[in-house]
Amino acid sequence: FFQDGGSLVGEVNEEGEMTGEKIAYVYPDGKTAYSGRFIDGEMIEAKLATLTSLEDGKPQFEVVSGSPVYSFDKSTSSCISTNALLPDPYESERVYVDVSLISSAGEGLFSKVAAEASTVMSFYNGVRITHQEVDGRDWALNGNTISLDDETVIDVPEPYNHAAKYCASLGHKANHSFTPNCIYDPFVHPRFGPIKCIRTIRAVEKDEELTVAYGYDHNPVGQNGPEAPEWYQLELKAFQAAQQK
Repeated sequence: FFQDGGSLVGEVNEEGEMTGEKIAYVYPDGKTAYSGRFIDGEMIEAKLATLTSLEDGKPQFEVVSGSPVYSFDKSTSSCISTNALLPDPYESERVYVDVSLISSAGEGLFSKVAAEASTVMSFYNGVRITHQEVDGRDWALNGNTISLDDETVIDVPEPYNHAAKYCASLGHKANHSFTPNCIYDPFVHPRFGPIKCIRTIRAVEKDEELTVAYGYDHNPVGQNGPEAPEWYQLELKAFQAAQQK
């Protein structure tokens, strides 16, 4: 089991590795899965499946007919995905993109279903770049960046912020709120590798917009206020003013 709620199931080989033709990755819902060929836990060629039952403690899977083939496809600094228009099936059941309810925020991410607190809803995959690259460029280019760890930033640059060019994951569509209903959380994804996911922090209703606190540094730098994009600074001022009423 991964800390994020996903799990690899199957029989290990003599070397103790998850290698074989009947290994499966199961998403945190305990139902949605990829079943097929894995080598040492890495998804080589698998199809979408549903965990139907446990027989003698062993999970039984039913492959979804007509399923595309999925494989491990970790992004690089230049390639976001070798299959940029193949959606994530778990995410597709839970979220959709529509016009944000937040004024001038463009598109937003919405829940397709009612979900409990602590539910993984969406995935934030992108190209992998360095903090130095992000810090050294204009804010206008950093609209879809998220820190993965001390070394790596995940970014969804032009033209991949358009669903017609990239829809393998949709986490970058979630907008900011100072009263969010979700957080960014680490996730080890069978296709994307180590990324962030969007996880609810309270129950959400069907068709509710999913929001995350972006967490820019609020300590004023010089006379310019916080180190953050202009829209964020305006929203921060409005939020602070409302808090003081």
